[in-house]
Amino acid sequence: MSQAELVLRSTRVVTPEGTRAASVAVAGGTITAVLPYDAPVPEGARLEDVGDHVVLPGLVDTHVHVNDPGRTEWEGFWTATRAAAAGGITTLVDMPLNSIPPTTTVDHLRVKREVAAAKAHIDVGFWGGALPDNVKDLRPLHEAGVFGFKAFLSPSGVDEFPHLDQEQLARSLAEIAAFDGLLIVHAEDPHHLAAAPQQGGPKYSHFLASRPRDAEDTAIATLLAQAKRFNARVHVLHLSSSDALPLIAEARADGVRVTVETCPHYLTLTAEEVPDGASEFKCCPPIREAANQDLLWQALADGTIDCVVTDHSPSTADLKTGDFATAWGGIAGLQLSLPAMWTKARERGLGLEDIVRWMSAHTARQVGLDGRKGAIAAGHDADFAVLAPDETFTVDPAALQHRNRVTAYAGKTLYGVVKSTWLRGERIVADGAFTDPKGQLLTRT
Repeated sequence: MSQAELVLRSTRVVTPEGTRAASVAVAGGTITAVLPYDAPVPEGARLEDVGDHVVLPGLVDTHVHVNDPGRTEWEGFWTATRAAAAGGITTLVDMPLNSIPPTTTVDHLRVKREVAAAKAHIDVGFWGGALPDNVKDLRPLHEAGVFGFKAFLSPSGVDEFPHLDQEQLARSLAEIAAFDGLLIVHAEDPHHLAAAPQQGGPKYSHFLASRPRDAEDTAIATLLAQAKRFNARVHVLHLSSSDALPLIAEARADGVRVTVETCPHYLTLTAEEVPDGASEFKCCPPIREAANQDLLWQALADGTIDCVVTDHSPSTADLKTGDFATAWGGIAGLQLSLPAMWTKARERGLGLEDIVRWMSAHTARQVGLDGRKGAIAAGHDADFAVLAPDETFTVDPAALQHRNRVTAYAGKTLYGVVKSTWLRGERIVADGAFTDPKGQLLTRT
């Protein structure tokens, strides 16, 4: 048998070749071999047999707003990474905004890394930000190891992170294309948003009307045209409008280098079920109708949408008012993303291999970590989530690790209990008990 310090054994291990009974050998934090279930355990190795629980590669969440430093009362690296670990996520990439300072210069990146270093229970990487006035900072940030650059095409909601107009988008994209970087984009058109009815108040239907699909569609069309112009790599964040799917498919067929994500809340929650005044459901772009959701699932199945990420964007409870116009827009979903997705996927006849593809393999590939993350395979980091897929639980906000326990999933019964999470061969959480932080800070390679 291959060298091993640990052997993790299960009747169901999700590997790139499929799900099978296997013994996973680990040494030095790395998977050394995926062996037959009954392979002998070498002398000196510790055997962990999880029985029929499913062993998944740790999830990789490339869209998380940690908000630390500056808005740590909203969320912080300690609480965010604990919540992620509790949900089977072993790697996250932090968004550049909602922290103060935003990650828009190398000095600001250094501040962010210093804050995160001692608090990270899982591995953490960082996005940079593309602002109207920081084109000169993009290449230095790239060389300092950020995984790409976030931009908004409409107001972000925080003053320190202004959006790009079309000319500014072109300047930033030209610079990023020059070093073959990646631009990730919140795509809503500000003119369509301004023209939409803005009634405010507690009615979700009024909020939904204020963020129409054509705002997404128009902004995505603009982004695709600019990506083609500069032969640039672009990524559409948190897609909610199914109307944009044909645009994306056509652009890809035309050679545009575009990838797309959506989020658990768009795939598991519907506009029809959002109670008036329940601003814990508010996010931008918004949760749309059930018929729209069906088309998003179809696009995941056919590959038009590449991956699923949380867009975890919490705030303090006082900012989640009953008025949809003034409440903070963001869903807190780190701890619940895996069970929420699994609950709906199994209803649609999909399997855990699909979940792994969308939430681990493809997200790792998006940020260039697929050589070490996102798969149970020799040479990869020994990052695992051990899941009891047929067990259920009812979401109790008090049981969440998020700093502010406001959740759109409160009271929902979900399938899939995460029994333990492992980072580089060490169990970092099991049955609600956490080890000291063991996460590393990641850079683009």
